Amino acid sequence: MADISAEKRVVVLPDPASLAEAVATRFLQRVAKRVEGGRSAHISLTGGTMGIEVLRSAGRLAQRADIDWSRVHFWWSDERFVPADSPDRNDVPAGPAFLDRIDVPRENVHRVPASDQGLDLDAAAEAYAAELARFGPTATAATGFISGPWPSFDVCFLGVGPDAHIASLFPDRPEIQIVDRAVVAVRDSPKPPPDRVTMTRPVINSSKRVWLVLAGTDKASALGLALAGASYPSVPAAGAKGRRRTVFFVDEAAAGKVPPELIDGEY
Repeated sequence: MADISAEKRVVVLPDPASLAEAVATRFLQRVAKRVEGGRSAHISLTGGTMGIEVLRSAGRLAQRADIDWSRVHFWWSDERFVPADSPDRNDVPAGPAFLDRIDVPRENVHRVPASDQGLDLDAAAEAYAAELARFGPTATAATGFISGPWPSFDVCFLGVGPDAHIASLFPDRPEIQIVDRAVVAVRDSPKPPPDRVTMTRPVINSSKRVWLVLAGTDKASALGLALAGASYPSVPAAGAKGRRRTVFFVDEAAAGKVPPELIDGEY
């Protein structure tokens, strides 16, 4: 059987607003389908402009009220190691955008420890890895897949930087090469703030679906390199792939360098 995760799909929307709404609609549909029959869902969120815009759009959609959010767990692929109430954190804007607008149990929202919560950076990374391990490994009998000590995310959202970084895995840095840990500390990040906590590639790539959402002309080169199969240590976005689907949701500005044959008009 062909490995459909290797097929990177590109879905193009006209502008950031329509992009966010389309991804949000698909996200709620996916979660609703997953929790039917009492199954649990694990979702990895991301920060950044488009990550929050997708959540904001989801928070406005009426169908959010029809989902049993008690079955859904939320995580973050990376977090800035700053105080808990800092606007620099990825989880802070996610509250008013979406999480505060759904009936999700507090214990289902798994936040990375903050810098003012009594742990140093390395201990925060270890604590988040331990929290992931409470919900793993994931075993899939149909395919024989067994994850590491972490859940297999039903959807893992990722943003992509102009330098093609994903989560806090930056080009030509040691963190992108780490495969023996679920979560690592990042120091002296090339993008402020300097101290961060990030999931590693094995966790991201254990996801059923990886959805990369990006907009703007400044992302066009990164998108082109990721689709061209560039080396992932230098182009981290090229190394992100879901076990079932890998989809780049982009606006027309970001898609300027995408060959027409790679654009999926039906997905």
